[in-house]
Amino acid sequence: KVLREQRVKPAPERPTSWRTFVRSHAHLIAAADFFTTEVWTARGLVTYYTLFVIDVSSRMVRIAGTTTNPTAAWMTQVARNLTDCVDGFLTGKRYLILDRDALYAPAFVATLRGAGVEVTRTAYRAPNMNAYAERFVRSIKSECLDRMIFVGQESLERAIREYTEN
Repeated sequence: KVLREQRVKPAPERPTSWRTFVRSHAHLIAAADFFTTEVWTARGLVTYYTLFVIDVSSRMVRIAGTTTNPTAAWMTQVARNLTDCVDGFLTGKRYLILDRDALYAPAFVATLRGAGVEVTRTAYRAPNMNAYAERFVRSIKSECLDRMIFVGQESLERAIREYTEN
């Protein structure tokens, strides 16, 4: 009655914006994304893919893994590590925001859903829907990775580890 008197539409008809959703559920949301880095190895210049997850409310970042070939089996193991009931980064999270990258294998998504984490995909060509992850990528690249030449995977992982610990 009060809503009708104030001319407020009933809840199902009221649109909820993406910004409102993220702000009201920030403590339950994490976002994930990949970034790539070129590394000199014995085989020449090799592209490494690094998967990270960021807690939207605290902005804490966990590096899930770095590999030259993110296969479905590797992605599934990463999902198991992230949803581990003892020390998984996604413990207590309800939503994981992912872009529409083909690297997120169906087994990866199924493992997350099996652990109670709902995967929310961003719209096509909408980087602002995953703004926290995109901002982290921009920061780590401009402040760290673009300023260094890496020789081997260990030097890359050490630089990423030192950047995320600070």
